[in-house]
Amino acid sequence: MEWRGRRGSKNVIDVRGRGRGGGRSMGRIGGFGGIGAVAIVLIGLFLGVDLTPLLGLGSGGGMQSAPPVQQAGPNRIDDEAEEFVSVVLADTEEVWSREFEARGARYEVPELVLFTGAVDSACGTASSAVGPFYCPGDHRVYLDTAFFQTLESQLGARGDFARAYVIAHEVGHHVQNLIGVMDQVNEARRSVSEVEANALSVRVELQADCLAGMWARGADEMFGTLERGDIDEALDAAARIGDDTLQRQSQGRVVPDSFTHGTSEQRQAWFYQGFEQGSLESCDTFSIDRV
Repeated sequence: MEWRGRRGSKNVIDVRGRGRGGGRSMGRIGGFGGIGAVAIVLIGLFLGVDLTPLLGLGSGGGMQSAPPVQQAGPNRIDDEAEEFVSVVLADTEEVWSREFEARGARYEVPELVLFTGAVDSACGTASSAVGPFYCPGDHRVYLDTAFFQTLESQLGARGDFARAYVIAHEVGHHVQNLIGVMDQVNEARRSVSEVEANALSVRVELQADCLAGMWARGADEMFGTLERGDIDEALDAAARIGDDTLQRQSQGRVVPDSFTHGTSEQRQAWFYQGFEQGSLESCDTFSIDRV
């Protein structure tokens, strides 16, 4: 992936080492459909997303908001990991601003918070074990950069584009929030069973994968970002974190009704759909019978 020497985003907030604590633990691990402890952790460690709106824990759902992260003065780029994150975030800003402008709308850029160990957000307090996540309550993406080592050493997803995929997926959730998907799914989830709610979560995650594919195409068109093998890195990462693959590894069997993110095949297919088609319409995971 070509990223060095390019513009970085000013919307990175670095609170690493400051020691955020307290508040209520977010996400309710038990609410993910009983996938199994190891699989839950692995799913959280890769492409985690705060599903408090989907779990009825968002605004009006009874969850107490923790104090939001504050930035103490202008942020400086301190290391290569932060530089990489800032460049990828800048790319998402450019790609999604162009997409929204073409539709007569303005893209509201998110902030990305780098943290270590634990962090407070408008959605509650989260530890690193939750993995990267998006909080719709404050329009921020949260990332512990140590996750990049976990991504490679524990999950086996290698390459800088696999890391970029993580960020683009979380920004995809921000796009979903802006266009009203989160609110609509939250409303629909209140009147369905747990199995049906899990199915809605799958569609949310697969759409975010598709939006990440859209970003990959747009970034390459605008900046010549892609190098040979980059898309393969993203597809390989998607294959390693499908619900079926994680369940098979952790508990030796697959329970489709408990899926919350989609199978390996689905995740690959929807990322590639976004990359090939490059349109929001092609990423509509909600108007089709089967994803």
